[in-house]
Amino acid sequence: MLKNVLPNLIRLTKIFSLFSILSGEINIYSHRHYDSDKILFKKFTQQTGIKVNVVKGSADQLIQRLVTEGENSPADILLTVDAGRLERAKKMGILQSIDSKILRKNVPQLMRDPDNNWFGLTVRARVIVYAKDRVKPTDLSTYEALAEPQWKGRIAVRSSNNIYNQSLLASILAANGSDSALSWAKSVRGNMARSPRGSDRDQARIVASGLADIAIMNTYYLGVMSNSPDITDQEVAKKLGVFFPNQDGRGVHINVSGAGVTASSKNKKEAIQFLEFLTSKNSQEVFAKENYEYPLKVRKNKSKLLKSWGKFKYDQLQLSILGDNNTDAVKIFDKAGWE
Repeated sequence: MLKNVLPNLIRLTKIFSLFSILSGEINIYSHRHYDSDKILFKKFTQQTGIKVNVVKGSADQLIQRLVTEGENSPADILLTVDAGRLERAKKMGILQSIDSKILRKNVPQLMRDPDNNWFGLTVRARVIVYAKDRVKPTDLSTYEALAEPQWKGRIAVRSSNNIYNQSLLASILAANGSDSALSWAKSVRGNMARSPRGSDRDQARIVASGLADIAIMNTYYLGVMSNSPDITDQEVAKKLGVFFPNQDGRGVHINVSGAGVTASSKNKKEAIQFLEFLTSKNSQEVFAKENYEYPLKVRKNKSKLLKSWGKFKYDQLQLSILGDNNTDAVKIFDKAGWE
């Protein structure tokens, strides 16, 4: 499918470039699709006079497009989700290291590339959600405990092709080693209520319907469902509780959405200014309010909904390691038979 879509995306490059004025515009290749981003792009233009042009696509499409376009790419920024993808983009040479004291101040060290090729913008926690009428919080403890026999036929989770699951397993690999990670993946696969498929929101719906008792999912999806115009999704969210695993150990697994300045950027100064804007206090509050993502300074979160889920300890693993471990995580999933 990528082969069919990519040529059409590349054909837009010349048209896209005609509208780019180097001194007053930035061009973003974005995998994100949220209203929070539209609000912030508009605010950035209002504050700086710099126009924001956006081309959207899947992360794989946009990364491959940047590789294909090379130094002729009009893109100034790659904006996507998951540190694993950002690290992949870095290793493919399509991002560049930038020097910004503001970004180093605004973005915690573990949430940015050690070489300053990419920076986190928002935080997602990958938690366990549970059916309030069938599971007690005291029944839950760690990710590792999901491998225990008591959860046989009770777990809902999406496929191993999903980058969020790959990064979760990459963090377990970093914490416990490859043998333990494989054993965990095999056992959790055996404890699933059905074959892994669908989105995070689908997993929540499965638990609410009674087909499973717990699910592994990102917190912000539950926030979206809680505030959905779809009453059915609102009802699903009301039936679910949020549990942050591993609080007596390393902490809950977190990930980021993030961005980097492309190696081909013709508007580097403006691109850096844009990233600094997105990591500012006011912008961070917009992400939390509009899209239910945690701010980079997690404990400074002001969202009532996010606060209602409680405070939590999070894993201090350097997130670039999620990218380093991605290939091994995928191999472990394959060995475990996790479709």
